[in-house]
Amino acid sequence: MSLFSCKSLPQPSFLPMTRAEMERLGWDELDVLLVSGDAYVDHPSFAMALLGRVLIAHGFRTGIITQPSWSGPEDLLVMGRPRLFAGVSAGAIDSMLAHYTAFRKKRSEDAYTPGGRAGARPNRACIVYTNLLRRAFPGLTVILGGIEASLRRITHYDFWTDALRKPILLDAKADAVVYGMGERAVVDIAARLSAGRDIFGIPGTVTVQEDFTATIQLPSHDEMLADPKELMCATLMLEKQVHDGTDWATERVENRTILVAPPAVPLSTEEMDRVYALPFARKSHPAYSLPIPAEEMIRDSVTSHRGCGGGCSFCTLALHQGRHIASRSRASVVDEVRRMAASSDFRGHVSDVGGPSANMWGASCAKEGQPCKRSSCMTPTVCPHFRMDQKAHLDLLRFLRRIPGVRGVRVASGVRFDLALKDMEALGGYLREFVGGQLKIAPEHVCDHVLRLMRKPGNRVFEEFLTVFDRESKRAGKEQYVIPYLMSAFPGTTDEDMHALARWLGNRGWKPKQVQCFIPIPGAVATAMYHAGITPDGKLIYVPRTDEARLRQHRILLPPEEKTAAHAAGDARPPRFKPCANRCPVPARHSKAGKKPAARKRK
Repeated sequence: MSLFSCKSLPQPSFLPMTRAEMERLGWDELDVLLVSGDAYVDHPSFAMALLGRVLIAHGFRTGIITQPSWSGPEDLLVMGRPRLFAGVSAGAIDSMLAHYTAFRKKRSEDAYTPGGRAGARPNRACIVYTNLLRRAFPGLTVILGGIEASLRRITHYDFWTDALRKPILLDAKADAVVYGMGERAVVDIAARLSAGRDIFGIPGTVTVQEDFTATIQLPSHDEMLADPKELMCATLMLEKQVHDGTDWATERVENRTILVAPPAVPLSTEEMDRVYALPFARKSHPAYSLPIPAEEMIRDSVTSHRGCGGGCSFCTLALHQGRHIASRSRASVVDEVRRMAASSDFRGHVSDVGGPSANMWGASCAKEGQPCKRSSCMTPTVCPHFRMDQKAHLDLLRFLRRIPGVRGVRVASGVRFDLALKDMEALGGYLREFVGGQLKIAPEHVCDHVLRLMRKPGNRVFEEFLTVFDRESKRAGKEQYVIPYLMSAFPGTTDEDMHALARWLGNRGWKPKQVQCFIPIPGAVATAMYHAGITPDGKLIYVPRTDEARLRQHRILLPPEEKTAAHAAGDARPPRFKPCANRCPVPARHSKAGKKPAARKRK
């Protein structure tokens, strides 16, 4: 069924946050209440804003409450009891990751809060908000969603307590979890509840059932507690379920059964176009008096597609957005930029046109619907069935640059460099025309055995890219730098591996200022590697588990003058990234490929 197949309500300037705003819209009650750990920015990169407008487009009156106090339910009562359900999200970032660094130090900032203030959401926000809703509205259906709930849909390893936790549905005592991209599921939930039907079996949801026989029977919670290797088994099975897209999965937790329905079908190009054509204000709600840092980061960005074929073992996109690329049409992207350029708030530069990796726009699989045994479309080499037209993306960027009012276009979300090397003409165009002095890329490491565990291309591919980057930058007469994402303490990485990376950087004159220490995020394959001490095929590996071992590896990459500050801060900077990218790297200092300058110039 098409996502847009029913009557719509008029779209408001902003989703209502108060009773007065509801009354101005002529609404006497809400159908759906959304509760978020982020401040409300009405931009399509923010899931709650997007889902709220999609629900309104289907005739469901939807309001939003953000960052409510967790001392009591009073903040949740301002618009009254919703008729159908409440949807809960911790926000664009897992609440534990938003609060704590890789060394469990408290972060000093939160980019999704007015004024960048830390501490505006609770730890384990999904659980806390659900409990508050139960107190505010007894008997109301509560649905969990967003990255925090999505990645905790089965038994998962929790880095902050160094233990396995039960599926979040049981801990929070909610009615269902929506995992992945949630438009289809939330509309289906609203429609079924409005018709008095149950919400069993909706694609892209997790529910509790008394008994159910599924194609995929995950190890039970008790089995994973007894043998850490079973977490690896469950993680790989769940990853395969998302990629195959057809099977049901179950996990037994004591006397209950967690049922994971198959993932929702990705939106078609036409559906994506209609979602992104909704009248987003592209700014924060006027109730806020302080700026929201994340708004500044994404205000002038455009999401061209979803999904990533990379399948990196440390990244949770494989479980959340999946490897299938769902792209908007060229006309849709052009129309959004034209509307941006016509706004009085537009500053002339489109900061990004992309997604998890900008150059995957329009990509597809030549064997779509057929069995696939690969865990990544990109490694060990780019799959021959992965079809893409990077010249078409380059042509799109060039067209956008010529729109009246647009002075510049960038690809701040970065490019997948191994994929870029498949089309040297398009790569040259990217580097000469659309790199604003800096280009984000993610080599992560240089040791090939570590890169294989990460599901990343070998270092030879990265060095080939750097050669092309330097050549094309000189050809364009531009001083340009790469911003490489680097990672320490990854499972399977020894101190000598980190010294090898440090020597490689030193030989190029690169001085990393910030390095991301690996954080075991729930649901990732690398997290199962960390917990079980094995590779996906069951081989034993060394894992730097203690804070001492992790910090020692982390500090190997830092220049002497940076080490004391890094130790004191505990890698305390919050992750800075586009909300839908679902990554948490902290970049190294940008460095020009192939050069060894004594000092850096800042433009």
